[in-house]
Amino acid sequence: MYAAVRRYEGVTDPAEAGRRVKEGFLPLIQKVPGFVAYYWVAAGDGVMVSTSVFEDQAGAVESIKRAADFVRENLASLLPNPPQVTAGEVVAFG
Repeated sequence: MYAAVRRYEGVTDPAEAGRRVKEGFLPLIQKVPGFVAYYWVAAGDGVMVSTSVFEDQAGAVESIKRAADFVRENLASLLPNPPQVTAGEVVAFG
């Protein structure tokens, strides 16, 4: 399995960002081949973190592309700063 983690800082309206992600982005990412799970976390202080899990690296890479497109088209006013992106193989899980 592979995961992609994106950390967004300076989020201006976490509740609205969460609504848009749930209603708009989640259905898009669930269609990526190899989709396993997606989490959108409100970490407080204007920080939100997303984690996408896929069966293979290609799915994780595609999720990064789709997230960037979705943010640019639907969340730019709420997520004004570029995310810190980390991706790699999942080596332990439970």
